[in-house]
Amino acid sequence: MVEKRPNVLWFFTDQQRFDTIAALGNPVIRTPNFDRLAREGVAFTSAYTPSPVCISARCSMIYGQYPLHTGCYENTIMPQDDRPSIMAALTQAGYRTHGIGKCHFSLDLQALRGFQTRDRQEEIVDSPEMDDYLPWLHAKGYAHVCDPHAVRGEMYYIPQVAQMPAEYHPSHWVGNRTVNFIEEHAGGETPWMCFASFIHPHPPFAPPNPWHKLYRAPQMPLPNVPDDYESLWTWINRFQNRYKYRDRGIDLNLLRCMKAYYYASISFVDFQVGRILDALEKVGQLDSTLILFASDHGEHLGDRYCFGKRSFHDSAARVPLLAHLSGRFEGGRTCDEPVSLIDLAPTILGATGAEMPTEQLDGVDLADVAEGRCVREMVFGQHFSGEKASYMAVNRRWKYFYSAPDNREFLFDRAGDPLETRNLAGEASTERSRMKQALIEHLRAGGETSGLDGDDWKTFPTYQLPEDPDEGLIVQDHPWADTNIPGYTN
Repeated sequence: MVEKRPNVLWFFTDQQRFDTIAALGNPVIRTPNFDRLAREGVAFTSAYTPSPVCISARCSMIYGQYPLHTGCYENTIMPQDDRPSIMAALTQAGYRTHGIGKCHFSLDLQALRGFQTRDRQEEIVDSPEMDDYLPWLHAKGYAHVCDPHAVRGEMYYIPQVAQMPAEYHPSHWVGNRTVNFIEEHAGGETPWMCFASFIHPHPPFAPPNPWHKLYRAPQMPLPNVPDDYESLWTWINRFQNRYKYRDRGIDLNLLRCMKAYYYASISFVDFQVGRILDALEKVGQLDSTLILFASDHGEHLGDRYCFGKRSFHDSAARVPLLAHLSGRFEGGRTCDEPVSLIDLAPTILGATGAEMPTEQLDGVDLADVAEGRCVREMVFGQHFSGEKASYMAVNRRWKYFYSAPDNREFLFDRAGDPLETRNLAGEASTERSRMKQALIEHLRAGGETSGLDGDDWKTFPTYQLPEDPDEGLIVQDHPWADTNIPGYTN
């Protein structure tokens, strides 16, 4: 008798830091269901994004490739060729594949990219009809809401209460759809893969009532701000602080409130994870399902007085990663070997027996990493290409990254300085040279030479922000929203 292949339940969040799971050391946040996965499965505590921004991270993840092989380095176009995604591989292998929530497929948000079906919920769409969540929300009596995922632009880092009740919140909708999918496919013989992707805790931080009062600002720890914090900034940190309205002064009470609402958004996602795990257990498929949880990148959240993502500081580049499957990922173990989101596709292949062309995979099976069967020493990352690029290499002890717009190197001792308060690039010359050489060899082997000059970094003109503090500020209004006020706006 052929053993039935496991289902795949893939939880994914947007912009969730690595240090936001209670069971893995956060004494403030409440995440009982992530804790359960960590307690019963394997937690990979040195997991990194291949690119610290939404689209390029997701692109690398679904294709199992570093950005130098996908050609996607930012929130730009994903590959338009016929290369197979992990979803396509599972579909080809006979799995029922379904995506729920944010996929952020560029350019076409409607694309399937290997899924058989999707329940779409994206941050910004040209019209409600391009989304599945928006018409549903409007039908519930909330057609007046023109910012369903909270007010962006000027309010990007101003904590907000969601404009709809908890049962209509975007995270709850993803939870409902995932529970429904599990229940609908519980009795079938066909194995399934469900990608349950939450927009939150991506800013603006907007949990629903009463979750916004789960944590109170005065109880929140202040961000990690070393004495010489500006020396740790890169150009992309300054750029993001500007366009997200965060470079005109620091309010520590506001920062604590940000963290409270950010944590509340994560706890509300954790609540959905609990509902979904309960549904899986109820239909008797908990032990026969590969459960993965990760996020595309982190969030600075005021560390070094920076906000957003896009740099290779741990607050933005390091992500949570949990895996659970009886007989493969179990026992409440932790693994501190460096791993990457590019490893998720090979991990799913290893558990399901599906196949992708091996020459197209840069990642490895996390089961091999957890069991000590993998000899890989480092993982790598890249954001942008050429004059704006930054590049990263990480091993168990050290992290090196280079910022081309600043012509600066950074080296952090992960064991001795886990908060990354001191740049050792000018001191630990042997380790800096070794990490740098490995990173440059990685780039050259992948054909990514736009930032190289022989065996060294190419020097570009340094970037400066415009002197006008209002230049570069973003506005992100939904194009379909009616914001006309008769007598005032016309």
